[in-house]
Amino acid sequence: MEQTKKYKKGFVLGKFLPPHNGHLHLIHSAMEMTEELTVLVCTIKKESIPGTLRYQWMKDLLPQARFIHVTDEVPSYPHEDPDFWNIWISLLKREIDPETEVFFSSEDYGDEVAERLGIKHVMIDRSRNVVPVSGTQIREEPFKYWQFIPKNVRPYFTKRIVLTGPESTGKTTMAKKLAEHFKTVWVEEFGRDYFVQKDGKLILEDIQHIANGQVETENDGLEKADKLLFCDTDLIVTQIWSEIYFKTCPQNVIDKSYALKHDLYLLMDIDIPWEDDGTREFPHLRQWHFDRIKEELNARKLNYIVISGQHYARFSNAVNAINSFFRIV
Repeated sequence: MEQTKKYKKGFVLGKFLPPHNGHLHLIHSAMEMTEELTVLVCTIKKESIPGTLRYQWMKDLLPQARFIHVTDEVPSYPHEDPDFWNIWISLLKREIDPETEVFFSSEDYGDEVAERLGIKHVMIDRSRNVVPVSGTQIREEPFKYWQFIPKNVRPYFTKRIVLTGPESTGKTTMAKKLAEHFKTVWVEEFGRDYFVQKDGKLILEDIQHIANGQVETENDGLEKADKLLFCDTDLIVTQIWSEIYFKTCPQNVIDKSYALKHDLYLLMDIDIPWEDDGTREFPHLRQWHFDRIKEELNARKLNYIVISGQHYARFSNAVNAINSFFRIV
């Protein structure tokens, strides 16, 4: 026989900036005590993570719960508006069921919210003993608190690292080795296989297909990555290859390259010998190609580090650059 729950209707509210295991503990605890729980996801435009994304994250995490996305541009703290409490209590009365009898929270303000609504307040893990983390800590140091970030939220905080450079500078080998070293995954250069399939006979329209394929490949990799995702090329390289082959690049590919954000570029130096793998064609363009990529990275004000050196030294320089940039160690 199913045990009767203590309360019929209750609610939880939060910014979920971002959702973390502490929020899940709060909501699961509330659901164990309540027949019908409503969760208000309260977001405003100026917050660092889009509200629609947080709302979707929460719905995906707890499909059995009832969620309401509250997007009113309201003050977050009492000192921001002398009418703070009237604004919030009016909002809550509008959104929750009139028969709601309990408010669940992990915050000190829970007592006042409940008192003003004339309902009970149940405090859950205020000391953060069960789940010792906060949204602020995760936003500031996501890697340090990685174990408290739900899997569907982790891709947002995963750092994307692009291996870029001219032909035959060790990008693919480096991507594989770095992914293995950092215990994560890497994504291949979509254009290489596409080039082979087309027997090297590309037309300008193929650049769009290559760009779309690269983005899809990267997005798939992001779901599997652990903290870092290594990308063997990006759309800036696609743009420059288009310039080499066709003296131009489709504008929508350029636009997409600006929209797709990466955290760090490792620009591979041309200080190792050029090798012919059957698909490489332009040994005479290595310096120009290197300079053109560097020019684009500078123009876009992107974070990049030139990786030089032979054999293990090259790999070691890349590892040290990543550790230093992301403060991993």
